[in-house]
Amino acid sequence: MKTVDLDELLHTDTASSWGEALFALGRQYGFDKVLFGMSGSRHARLENAFIQSNYPTKWRERYDAERFAYVDPVVSHCMATTLPLVWQPELFRSPAQRALYEEACTHGIRAGVTFPIHGPNGEFGLLSFAVDAAADGAFVRDVASMLPDLALVRDYAFASGVRFCPPPTQEAAPRLTPRELEVLNWVMVGKSSWEISKITGCSEATVNFHMGNIRQKFNVNTRQQAVVRAISLGLITPEDHHR
Repeated sequence: MKTVDLDELLHTDTASSWGEALFALGRQYGFDKVLFGMSGSRHARLENAFIQSNYPTKWRERYDAERFAYVDPVVSHCMATTLPLVWQPELFRSPAQRALYEEACTHGIRAGVTFPIHGPNGEFGLLSFAVDAAADGAFVRDVASMLPDLALVRDYAFASGVRFCPPPTQEAAPRLTPRELEVLNWVMVGKSSWEISKITGCSEATVNFHMGNIRQKFNVNTRQQAVVRAISLGLITPEDHHR
């Protein structure tokens, strides 16, 4: 890789020209689709992040409108670790996640690798490289050989892209009761209301009542969105998705 290509990220004047330089680096490694997203704080709402992407516009609009970031296991992975993630179909476990992956495939986003970003001043984000290819063993081996170079691209992208990132805003975390936190932790590991009722000794209606209160406090529509908001605010700690 030519150093000048990385340096170009440092010397672009606008977010769009910076994005084009990043997309060109992705193409050098055989990835025709690249997405960079970053917030000034991991506690910021995901929809307020700085985004540069050459993903299909229709897919980006659909992803944002449906708030798929709160369902996407790639995003929750990045919140929990600094390690890269090579996408595998089995990563998308729940019905909502499988539907997300299948729809992404129709837009040519089938196989890829994502690098988390955790900056020294609390910045949070990710850099994804994607391609319309089978996420098979050959792809995984090819990506494994590129990981050191792509990680360096991630480091340059963060160092040069942070100037475009919106400043962090202080958002107070909602106050959850001990029972609400307990219910939310069980939701995070995939338990249903019925299962949580058996674990906690509450009725299923009581569990649903707690979840309704939690969704209201976070101003979200679904359980998964509440889980992601709670993780981003540091109220609960995500499990290792790949154990």
